[in-house]
Amino acid sequence: MKLSLDHTNHIPLYLQAEQLLRDLIKDPEYVNGKLLPNEVDLARQLAISRTTLRQAINKLVYDGLLIRKKGIGTRVAGITVSSKSNNWLSFSQEMHARGIPIKNYELHISWVIPEDAIVNFFQIPPGKKVLKLERLRGRPENPFVYFVSYFHPRVGLTGEEDFNNPLYEILEKKYHIIANLSKEEISAKAASKIIADKLEIAAGDPILFRKRFVYDQGDRPIEYNLGYYRADSFVYTVESRRE
Repeated sequence: MKLSLDHTNHIPLYLQAEQLLRDLIKDPEYVNGKLLPNEVDLARQLAISRTTLRQAINKLVYDGLLIRKKGIGTRVAGITVSSKSNNWLSFSQEMHARGIPIKNYELHISWVIPEDAIVNFFQIPPGKKVLKLERLRGRPENPFVYFVSYFHPRVGLTGEEDFNNPLYEILEKKYHIIANLSKEEISAKAASKIIADKLEIAAGDPILFRKRFVYDQGDRPIEYNLGYYRADSFVYTVESRRE
């Protein structure tokens, strides 16, 4: 594809490059995940400096339209996943309702002695082991969320369950426990090296961190959940209505 800018136009070259890139990434071959031409070749083809080109690319990255990976290149960002706080479902149920196919990249189960924050939430004796479930999940193209869940011993999970199935369906159908209430804390933070490697981003990149406290119908704690989301792939939407 021949790409060029009008160097006689009064519109600044970086703005022309930005618009050209916006048009380019609508092409099916780029929407489907093909990497954009590398910056050196593209700058040469457009007869502009890499600094000018990078200014245009940075704007599209900031707008969430492009994803840049060091050592790999730049590609079109996938459709952002959104979660609405007024309609709480399990992750699997919510993605299914939105028609978003989900792939499980990692699943780890272990019995651990929890930290004080979890002990206090569950109100269990210090030193008592709980089931820990770690799951790396996302679209077929790439992971976008890493979950770490801890479960109250009272729940009865053994670790032998098929956690490829929706978690809360397992709790309800097998253990007659209904997750009824979720309280959440949401913040932005920089990705640690471990989280960055799992989410395929750079260490220090921004992520959405969500801490979720789940209760049953008797308001008893059943799950302590930590979620680490790629900032370029997830939006958390809050909807409020004034009574």
